[in-house]
Amino acid sequence: MISGIVTEYPGLETTTDIEQIYNRDDYDAVIIATQPESHYSIAKAFLLRGKHTFVEKPMVLSLDQGVDLNRLAKEQRRILMVGHILEYHPAFEKVKQMIDDGDLGEIYYIYTSRVNFGVIRQTENSLWSFAPHDISVILMFMNQQPMKVVCTGQAFIQPGIEDVVFTTLHFADGKMAHIHVSWLDPHKIRKVTVVGSKKMAVIDDMESTEKIRIYDKGVNFTGNYTAYGEYLTLRIGDILIPNTKNVEPLRLECQHFVDCVLNNKNPRSDGENGLQVVRVLNAAQESLKQGGVPVKL
Repeated sequence: MISGIVTEYPGLETTTDIEQIYNRDDYDAVIIATQPESHYSIAKAFLLRGKHTFVEKPMVLSLDQGVDLNRLAKEQRRILMVGHILEYHPAFEKVKQMIDDGDLGEIYYIYTSRVNFGVIRQTENSLWSFAPHDISVILMFMNQQPMKVVCTGQAFIQPGIEDVVFTTLHFADGKMAHIHVSWLDPHKIRKVTVVGSKKMAVIDDMESTEKIRIYDKGVNFTGNYTAYGEYLTLRIGDILIPNTKNVEPLRLECQHFVDCVLNNKNPRSDGENGLQVVRVLNAAQESLKQGGVPVKL
C-alpha cells in the first residue's frame, strides 16, 4: 500500500509508525481512513493534540465513543468531520434541494439498495460497512431522527458477520425508510428512491451521467365525484432528468474539510451528524442481534 502511494506520488513523505505523526507539530489537520475499530483511539489522540480531525464512516462503533469525540472537539475548539460522502454528492444535493423547495411534495417514504458481490469484510458486517451512507442520506432528506429501528439479516459465509441486512426506520410522523445492504448479491446496485406526494425521485449512482430521474407520478384527490373510485385518480406525467455537476464527490468532501479548517466553519457532516448515524447503527445492530425486535432510539 505504502509503496504504491510513493510510486504514484514521488516525494510524498510516508510512514508506518503513527507515533511519528503524533509527535510532530508542523501540521494542523488529519484525515483518518483506517479500520473502523481504530477510529476512536486515533481520532481521540489527534484531537487531544489540537488537530482538526476528519474521520471516515462510521465515525465510531459506540455511542459513548461518539459522545466523547464530540466533547473533545468542543473542548479543544477543533473541527470534527465525518466522511458521509453522499452528503457532498451533486446528485444527492440536487434532490435535497428539490425536497426543501417542495418540488416532491410531502415525503412519504424512502428505500435504498446498496449491494454487490465481493469485498467481504472479516471484522464488520454489511450493516456497518455499507449502511452509514444510506442512513446519512435518509436523515438528510427526512431532516429528522427515526423513533425506532427494525433490522434483520443473516450470516451465510462467516459466523457472526452478516452478509445481507434489511433495516427499516420508522419516524414519529409516520414516514419510513428501508435499507437493503449486501456483499453477497449478483448485481452491483447503488440506488435511492424517494417517494413524495407530488413527485418521485430515483438516484442511481451506477449511472455515469444521468444519475437522477424525477417521475411526475402521484395520486390526485378530486373534489367532484359520485363514487369513491372517482375520488382518487392516478397521475402519470413526464420523466425529468435534471442536469448535475460532474464533480467527484470525494474531491468536494475533502475541499469542504479544508475550507472549514481554513475559515473556522462547522462542517455539514460534523461530529454531531456522525453521532446521529452511529445512534441509528447501534439501534439497528441491537435489533439485528435480537432477531428483528424493534429498538427505540
